[in-house]
Amino acid sequence: MSRMSVFNSPFLLGFEQFERTIDRISKLSSDSYPPYNIEQLSSNLLRITIAVAGFEKKNLEINLEGNQLQIKGYRPEDDTDKIFIHRGIATRQFQRNFILAEGIEVDEASMENGLLFVDLSQPINNEESKKIEIKDNKNKLNDKLISLENGRSHK
Repeated sequence: MSRMSVFNSPFLLGFEQFERTIDRISKLSSDSYPPYNIEQLSSNLLRITIAVAGFEKKNLEINLEGNQLQIKGYRPEDDTDKIFIHRGIATRQFQRNFILAEGIEVDEASMENGLLFVDLSQPINNEESKKIEIKDNKNKLNDKLISLENGRSHK
């Protein structure tokens, strides 16, 4: 069965990439580990906070590939000799992906008290009105014509 597209309208041109991004996001959102928050610190600043208790800075990796921010955590298995009566603290590796909008930049990353902070900035939106000039096609075509007489351009 084929899926009906929200963007299947003659008025929405060039949104195919956006639709693919939405499909990727829906596939990525199924895992809930590790927990995270996204805060808006100001009109153009965002912060992603991820709970990385038990992870050291050397076991975390942050990459930006195109518009996808990827945060990975690796944990060496050094507690194989420990006997747990209850094990409620997750120690598994993780990969958390965030799709960033066009123009959003990663400013910095820091850690404090088991939390990883990734600060992002987004450009201030100017949504200005722009008038599009209507050109005369006839003049445009005449400029491109080449006269066969003497090999000169016709102008």
